[in-house]
Amino acid sequence: MASRGRRGPVARFPAPLVLLILAVVCGVIVVVALPSREGDSRCQARTVADWRPDAGLTGAWSRYGDDPARTDDWTGGDGTHSLRLPDGRLLWLFSDTFLGGVHPPPGPDGQPHSWRDPGAPFVRNSAVLMGRSGQIERTVAAPLFPDTGVGEWRWPVAAAVEPRSPGADEQVVRVLLWTRATGTGPYLYGVPTATEVATLSLPDLRVENITQVLDQRQVPDPARRVLFGTTTVDEDGWTYVFGGDDGQAAVHRAYVARTPRGRLGDAKAWRFWDGRRWQA
Repeated sequence: MASRGRRGPVARFPAPLVLLILAVVCGVIVVVALPSREGDSRCQARTVADWRPDAGLTGAWSRYGDDPARTDDWTGGDGTHSLRLPDGRLLWLFSDTFLGGVHPPPGPDGQPHSWRDPGAPFVRNSAVLMGRSGQIERTVAAPLFPDTGVGEWRWPVAAAVEPRSPGADEQVVRVLLWTRATGTGPYLYGVPTATEVATLSLPDLRVENITQVLDQRQVPDPARRVLFGTTTVDEDGWTYVFGGDDGQAAVHRAYVARTPRGRLGDAKAWRFWDGRRWQA
C-alpha cells in the first residue's frame, strides 16, 4: 500500500453547503423517488419525496443470507453501496458484515425470526455480486479489503468504474475506503484516520492495490478530520469526490476534491478546493 499522504485539515467546500446523506440498509431495501427539477435552473438540495419497500429485492437478500447450504459467506451487513459494472452485473459493497450460518425460527427464546449463533463470524467489510437478472450469485470476499492493522479497519464507501488511466480502453473499479481505528465515547464506531482508494480488476474483481490519498492521523482533533468518499460525480473529464468532517455537531462541513477521470487511484492527481482554487 502506498504510504504517501497529507497532513492537516483540508479546505472547506464553499457555501451553500452540500448535505451528504450516508444510507444504511436496516432490514429492508427501499426504492426512493426524488422530486423532479425540470425547468429549475437553481442549485437546490434534493429531498426524499417518497419511498416504498422493494419486496422482491428484500426477499432475494433474505433467501441468500438465510440459505443453510452457505456457511462461509454474507448473511447481513450495513454501510451499503452498489455499483453497476460494465457487463451489467451489480457489485454490492458492505461495511460491518456477519458471516456463518443462520438458523430458522424460532430463536433460543422463542423469537419468531431467524437467528445467528452468538459467536457468528464478523468482519469489517465484504462484497457480494448480483447477476444481470437480479439473482445474487456469490460473496466475492469477506473481507475484501484487509484490516490495516490491529484495531484499525477499512470501510468501503463510494465506488466508480473508470479507465485504468486517462484515455485508456481498459476499465477498472475504484473503491473509496475510510480507515478507522478503535475509539471510545463519541467515537465508539471508530476514530477517522485516512482516505484510501482501492483498484479492482475487471471482470474478475481482484484487488490490485490500495493507495492512501489523504492521511488525517496528524490532525489532533478527530472532529476536524476529513474523510472523502460519500459520493462521486463525473463531469467534463473530472471525477469530483465529496466528503465531510467527523465532528459530533448537528451540522457538518462538506468538502470536495477532484481528479482527472482515470486517475482516482493516483494520490498525486488529487486536488482539494479551498474556497477559491484547487490545491494539491
